Amino acid sequence: MPNAPRSPLSRRGVLAAGGALGLTSLLAACGDDKGSKGDAGSGGGKESGPWSFKDDRGETAKADATPKNIVAFTGTAAALYDYGILCKAVFGPTTTKGGKPDVQAGDLPVDKVEILGNAWGKFNIEKYAALEPELLVSSMFLKDTLWSVPDDSKDKIYSLAPSVGLMVAETTLTEPLRRHEQLAESLGADLKAKKVTDAKKRFEDAAERLRKVAKANKDIKVLVGSGSDDLFYVSAPKPSADLRYFQELGVNIVVPKKLTPDGFFEELSWENADKYDADVILLDNRTQALQPDALEAKPTWKKLPAVKAGQVIPRVTEPIYSYEACAPILEDLAKAIESAKKVS
Repeated sequence: MPNAPRSPLSRRGVLAAGGALGLTSLLAACGDDKGSKGDAGSGGGKESGPWSFKDDRGETAKADATPKNIVAFTGTAAALYDYGILCKAVFGPTTTKGGKPDVQAGDLPVDKVEILGNAWGKFNIEKYAALEPELLVSSMFLKDTLWSVPDDSKDKIYSLAPSVGLMVAETTLTEPLRRHEQLAESLGADLKAKKVTDAKKRFEDAAERLRKVAKANKDIKVLVGSGSDDLFYVSAPKPSADLRYFQELGVNIVVPKKLTPDGFFEELSWENADKYDADVILLDNRTQALQPDALEAKPTWKKLPAVKAGQVIPRVTEPIYSYEACAPILEDLAKAIESAKKVS
């Protein structure tokens, strides 16, 4: 699926159990050891003291001191890392079969974090409990639903530590960027650090460049797609934070007409993959989606004008919500549109 993560195709896919049931002592409350500054999993350099953060569910997570043993969805952990916050453990796609970082891990040092589940919906509760977690963090594509936390074991998971959910759908890109920045600051990030301010300036410059390029190339149609064995998914811009922002900046994004009930995309059989004209294709870059080499086996894919013209670029379907990670996304899109030929 092109807009929100899927397991493997449906946004509301079957969730994994994520760990054995019947936990006893492992479900005890978190320990009192807060760790030391600079430890792996440390919440940064913020002094101890009462901590709280109101998340996008409207719930306020609280602790006697700034959480240091933080567990997060991989992409969320990667965003916090860009602000200098290293989580203790992660869940979600983290490493590939070869042990290299998954695209959703960004610059996260995957060898320095505990992996509680290396796929969407996988979550080892025993390992989680043994870490004595002080905070659980994830994104939300659905209101009040922390992404990749298994529904059938969420109550056990939530009982172990305060949790924070940050909404990344039905909004525009700058909002989850702002909220992740706020969370990072609450956990001890220095927002005045040169690395952070430079990244924000780069993002702002990239946004302005994309705005100008989009205005100068209004006739270039951009289709956002994702391929599976049986279907080609065409994304709608409104529900997805990145695509909505691109559209706000003036990018001419193809809007599919026959959406699935959740409104995120249209499903096309491969025989109908050419339903919409496009000059540039943004193709889902996640490991669960078919990449260009695999799509070569699809005759209709090879016949698409954008494909024949070599105007296909990766889409970071689940952005890492830091300015550092999102700036290159805008830059790459601006470059693709600016250099694209009209083929549709």
